[in-house]
Amino acid sequence: MILDVKIKMNSHLYLRDPEQSDLGRKIVKTGLHLINQIGFEEFTFKKLAKEINTTEAGIYRYFENKHRLLTYLTAWYWSFLEFKLNYHTNNIKDPKQKLLKVIEVLARPEESKHDSDFISEKEAYRLLMWEGSKAYLTRHVQDDNREMHFKPLKSLCAAIATIILEFRPKYKYPHSLASTLMETAYSQKFFMINLPSLTDYKDKKDLNGLQKYLESIVFSILK
Repeated sequence: MILDVKIKMNSHLYLRDPEQSDLGRKIVKTGLHLINQIGFEEFTFKKLAKEINTTEAGIYRYFENKHRLLTYLTAWYWSFLEFKLNYHTNNIKDPKQKLLKVIEVLARPEESKHDSDFISEKEAYRLLMWEGSKAYLTRHVQDDNREMHFKPLKSLCAAIATIILEFRPKYKYPHSLASTLMETAYSQKFFMINLPSLTDYKDKKDLNGLQKYLESIVFSILK
């Protein structure tokens, strides 16, 4: 299935819109790949400049620092995931089936293809799993939040919380459950790869395992 999607990014995340030039698009696309390859700690604009045959100064014309680039990439993915969620639940009337679809989308994030944006969903998902929390676990998180850097994350959480309330209108903690569901989906896969003693979900080929675990959390709480 090919999803036709165009995501509008928060202008506070960049100095110059990277989508408007070949260099900007190359910075984002190759930056995503390089962070996934060597890790955010080892990633520098100097290394990125070498990869795309440009100067560090050229990259700094688009992004203030590497953390802004990381936040741009995670924000793109959260926005894409909300679009994907809305796309797959739009015609579902039954609240339980809609909630099951939410869980499926979170647990199986790499099955769709899209042809409008230049960021790979598979690469963006991998970045989120390894580096996503570094976008907001900072000392300047409140300043970033005032500039709405995390609006896509909060919007996705609100969308899931709304579906939870469709299923259980009197449930008191829909946003807490929604954010827990989102974080668990990625932390369990991270644990599976790196800290397997922290999870019972161990088989990378078992696409049903994580989905069933998330279902058990949600419907045990909402029973």
